[in-house]
Amino acid sequence: MDLRFWRRKKEERESLESDGTGLRDLLLAAGLITDNITRVQALNIPTLAGCVELISSLVASIPIKLYKEENGKVEEVKVDNRLKLLNEETGDMLTAYQMKKALIIDYLLMGNGYIYINKDKGKIVSLHYVKEDEVYISTSINPIFKNYDVIVQGSFYKPYNFIKLLRHTDNGSDGYGIIEENPILLSVAYNSLKYENILSKTGGNKKGFIEAESKLDKEAIANLKEQWKNMYSGNSENCVVLNKGLTFKDAQATPMEMQMNQNKVANGDEICKIFNIPPSIISGDGKANEGDFDKMFKMAILPILNDLVASINRDLLLEKEKEPFYFGFDTNELLKGDIEKRFKAYEIAIKNKIMGVNEVRYKEDLEPNPLFEDTILLGLNDVLYNSKKGTVYTPNTNKTSDMKGGEIDENRDKE
Repeated sequence: MDLRFWRRKKEERESLESDGTGLRDLLLAAGLITDNITRVQALNIPTLAGCVELISSLVASIPIKLYKEENGKVEEVKVDNRLKLLNEETGDMLTAYQMKKALIIDYLLMGNGYIYINKDKGKIVSLHYVKEDEVYISTSINPIFKNYDVIVQGSFYKPYNFIKLLRHTDNGSDGYGIIEENPILLSVAYNSLKYENILSKTGGNKKGFIEAESKLDKEAIANLKEQWKNMYSGNSENCVVLNKGLTFKDAQATPMEMQMNQNKVANGDEICKIFNIPPSIISGDGKANEGDFDKMFKMAILPILNDLVASINRDLLLEKEKEPFYFGFDTNELLKGDIEKRFKAYEIAIKNKIMGVNEVRYKEDLEPNPLFEDTILLGLNDVLYNSKKGTVYTPNTNKTSDMKGGEIDENRDKE
């Protein structure tokens, strides 16, 4: 098979063109234009760093559970070595939390996250996070029957040797990260920070010029420059003495400079949109409400959880296990508000004979309660109806009867 080294050829992106605000011209004049930024540079943007930290920390902290579904019943598997590797100790230098957090950061920024699955005689013994930039892909040229190898430091591995988390992938071998998808916005945000940094290093003072009534000689000009430099270099001097005939005049800030602060806020909001996080959550202005957090979970966190758990089920379960077993995230703590609403709906469904108790438990990945096996609550405080036996059990009197009211001796069948 004809293979070629392939680290998806990055699409040609537009260079940083005029955005209609003149900001590019200002940054260009300052020599700060950078068309593409690196991962390190991107993480210098406060809003982006805040979004990445929030999402990666939340996802990494949610426990992963293992379930078994059989004959319409779901039970949680409490003991399995893979649960320990995913939630506690990985068998590597990183804890499970650190491993998952690093995976999500790679996924968000670069589009690809990798965890090596170390096996001994078919048993998974450890999980190892591998940095995204250490991984290369060798893929076939067939666009239909796709196939590829994973290459790490010259060694070839098969895809099933890794848990692979690929963002916005269109080929199943690698994905698109935030940095690659949004070069213009992130370049403007980063280069604006660089410009602010230059201003802060010069004391953040306005530009200006000195007007002289007569021409100054070179020595006088050099002396003035030295005094000005000393005043803004952080030393103890805090004034410049102007001789008679010299006047300092402020240079007014250009419209582009004044607009930078406005653009800074706008850019921050746009970056939040990329991550599907309401800006109020990142800004810390106290305006975030329950609806904002609910939106963040559903739009920013839940899609990643679904993507990650699908990858874990694909790569950590044996083929023979994939029918009855599946991994899932325990999101109860994050969805307390939703849980109250959901359980209220269940209560209404049970009261109106729409659902049985064990049907509700099944939807919540809980084991069935034998007491409610094949039973429907005819009244939450009254009786239980067994649809298979046609009997009615009254908890208050601990008696069972048929639908006609005749009492049934439960012990008679046991004799």
